[in-house]
Amino acid sequence: MLSIGTIALVFGVVFLAELPDKTALAGLLLGTRYRASYVFAGVAAAFLVHVVLAVAAGSVLTLLPQRIVQAVVGVLFLVGAAVLLFKKDGDEGGEKSAEPGGQSFWKVSGAGFTLILAAEFGDLTQIMTANLAARYDDPLSVGIGAVLALWAVAGIGILGGRTLMKYVPLRLITKVAATVMLALAAFSLYEAATG
Repeated sequence: MLSIGTIALVFGVVFLAELPDKTALAGLLLGTRYRASYVFAGVAAAFLVHVVLAVAAGSVLTLLPQRIVQAVVGVLFLVGAAVLLFKKDGDEGGEKSAEPGGQSFWKVSGAGFTLILAAEFGDLTQIMTANLAARYDDPLSVGIGAVLALWAVAGIGILGGRTLMKYVPLRLITKVAATVMLALAAFSLYEAATG
C-alpha cells in the first residue's frame, strides 16, 4: 500500500538535494539546444533506472537487523549532509554533455539518457534513495517519491533553470537540503541508539 507521507518526504528530500546538482544544469544545457520533450524523455528514463537500482539496494539493507540499518542510514545521511555543506561551487563542473548530431528523437533522448546515466551513477541522490528505501521499508512509495522528484528537477532544469536560479540562490537550496539530511541522520542515529 502506498504511503502519501513517505512519497512526500522522499520527494522533498531528493528534490532539494538534486536541484543544485550538475544534472539540472546539464538538462538546462540540453534543453536550450534541443527539443525539450526529447531531452526529458531520455533524462526521465535514466532517472527511472537509477531509482530502481537504488530502491533494490535499499531493500537488501532491510534484511539486516534494524539497529544496524538505522546506524548505517544515519551515518550515510551525515555523509550526504557533509558533502552538500562542504562541497565547493566548482565541484560539480567539468562534465561536458555529449552533443548529439541532428534533431531526431532517438539521438537527442539517447544523449540525455547516456549523460544522466553516467553522471548520476553512485550520486548523492541515488545513495539517499537507497537509504530512504532501507529506512522506510516501503520500496514503492520511496521509488515513486524519488522518481517524481528527479523528474521535477529535470523538468525545471530543462524548461526554466535559469529563471529559478535568478530567484532562489543555489546556496540556500543546498543549505536546506543539508539541514533536512542532518535531521534525518539525527533521527536515524537516535533510533539506532534507543532501539
